[in-house]
Amino acid sequence: MARNRLHIICGSASRDLASAVCGHLGQTLGNAEVARFADGEVFVQVEDNVRGVDLFVIQSTYPPAEHIMELLMLIDACRRSSASRITAVIPYFGYARADRKDQPRVAITAKLLANLITHAGADRVLTVDLHSAQIQGFFDIPLDHLYAAPVLMHYLESLQMKNFVVVAPDAGGVKMGRAFAKRLGADLAIVDKRRTGPDEAELMHIIGEVEGRNCIILDDMISTGGTLCQAAEELKKRGARRVIAAASHGVFSGDAFTRLVEAPIDEVTVTNTLPLHGGKSVPDKIRVLDISKLLSKAILNIHHEESVSSLFI
Repeated sequence: MARNRLHIICGSASRDLASAVCGHLGQTLGNAEVARFADGEVFVQVEDNVRGVDLFVIQSTYPPAEHIMELLMLIDACRRSSASRITAVIPYFGYARADRKDQPRVAITAKLLANLITHAGADRVLTVDLHSAQIQGFFDIPLDHLYAAPVLMHYLESLQMKNFVVVAPDAGGVKMGRAFAKRLGADLAIVDKRRTGPDEAELMHIIGEVEGRNCIILDDMISTGGTLCQAAEELKKRGARRVIAAASHGVFSGDAFTRLVEAPIDEVTVTNTLPLHGGKSVPDKIRVLDISKLLSKAILNIHHEESVSSLFI
């Protein structure tokens, strides 16, 4: 049985996506004002009566950090307005790469962010393709972890490519790559790389047969695009026919667009978990898939206390 009335609001980071989600649900997006004071401080106000509602706050937490503050303040405002339950819907969970203490005196920022969201008053979290699965354990509240795989899979199947291989960009992506390869009836190849900095990696070699094959490089996010471009160049050197990149999150930081345009990649496919921001011209080879229908189904299942795992691949 459903809880109280369903209500959805969003911050400035995910307005288009939130509107699309509401469209699938037949809902009207709630009114939440997000503004800035003259000194840059964030101001939020929920303009609807949310007392007793089952409330979902949609906000990705990509840079700048104000997006995180917006999320925390919206949650706090709704908690103080007596919402029955608050679910933080975070399509893209920022700072997820800082998930362990792999060097002396570094912050585990993903855990810090989990603590902030919990203490702000969220009752549960819904997110998409975390950078590492252990982040789910950083939260002391229920977390539903969606995968963009069904959306990406449907598109890749529509290409009807023959003789292709799924390429995992590193050892951590082997599990997801194997699942894609099994579903698509393809072989699996693995890129062996060594990370040399926060946004830098050195390509070692490729494990698997790629000569004369159509290659799909699969990853959870594309940030600077450096590793992806290196992998594409190496695949081409080894005789790959076509190279297509697919990822859940298109961060595209720095000179990523320029690198991708110059790289031997035929197409880059991402979802709209975060907007292609920055005022830069988006290259023609980048295709954005809509994930709003998947999110709307998950929100509806949570609202009706039904299984979300039924949406997993």
